[in-house]
Amino acid sequence: MKIKTTLQFIVFLFVQVVFAQTGNVKELRGKIIADSVAVDRITIENVTTDKTAFSDANGFFTIVGKENDVLVFTAVNLEGLRMKIDKQDMLQGFITVKMIPKSIILKEVIVNESTITAESLGIIPYGQKKYTPAERKLYTATSGNGIDGLLNAISGRKAMLKKEIVIEKKEQLLARIEVLFEDKYYIETLKIPTDYIRGFQYYCIDDTSFANALRSKNKTMVMFLIVRLAENYNEIIAGENK
Repeated sequence: MKIKTTLQFIVFLFVQVVFAQTGNVKELRGKIIADSVAVDRITIENVTTDKTAFSDANGFFTIVGKENDVLVFTAVNLEGLRMKIDKQDMLQGFITVKMIPKSIILKEVIVNESTITAESLGIIPYGQKKYTPAERKLYTATSGNGIDGLLNAISGRKAMLKKEIVIEKKEQLLARIEVLFEDKYYIETLKIPTDYIRGFQYYCIDDTSFANALRSKNKTMVMFLIVRLAENYNEIIAGENK
C-alpha cells in the first residue's frame, strides 16, 4: 500500500512537471521587417524545441514557443539574429523582429578613361581609319552615289571641304604649339617681337618638317627646328622694317 502511494506521488509529480513545461507553450505570430530587403523565406528556428518555421512574402511567420525559448532568425541577405522569448511576448502573442541587411563590399574597379574607345567597346573594328569632323564631311560628300556625288563635284563643295580639312589640321597644330611654348620663350629666347608671335606660330606650322615633328610629338626635333625658323623669321621681319 505504501509502495503504491509512493508510485502515485511520483507519477503526480511527473505530470505536474510536464504540465509546467508544456502548459505555457503557445503559438506565437510575428513579423520581420528589414530596410529595402526582401523578407520572404527567412528561417526562424526555436533552438529550445528544435522547431522551424519560415516567413511569408510579407515577413509574417508563426511558430510554437514559450517563455525563455530562444529563436534564431537567419537569411542569406540579412544579418543573423538571436532573441529570447520573454513574458511580454507571451502575453501579446505577437513578435516584431527588425533585421539588418548584410553589407556587401564590392571590389574596387579602376577604369582608365584613356583606354575607353569606340574600338575597345566593340563599336568599330580595330585599325579602322578615324576621321576628324572636317574629314567626315568630305567623306560624306564624296561617298554619295549618283546625282549627289555629281552635284557636289560640280558645285565645288568637295574643294571647299578639302580646305576645311587643311584649316582644321593647322588649328590642331596651333593648339599644340601654344601648349609647348609660352610668350616669354618667344620674346626672350627666340627674340620674336610680341606683336609677331602669332604670325611666327603660323610660319612654323607651314614648315613641313616642323609640322611633322609636332604631330609626332618629337619635342627634341621641335626645339631644334623652331630655333632655325626663328632666325629666318627675324630676318623676314628685319627686311620688312627697312
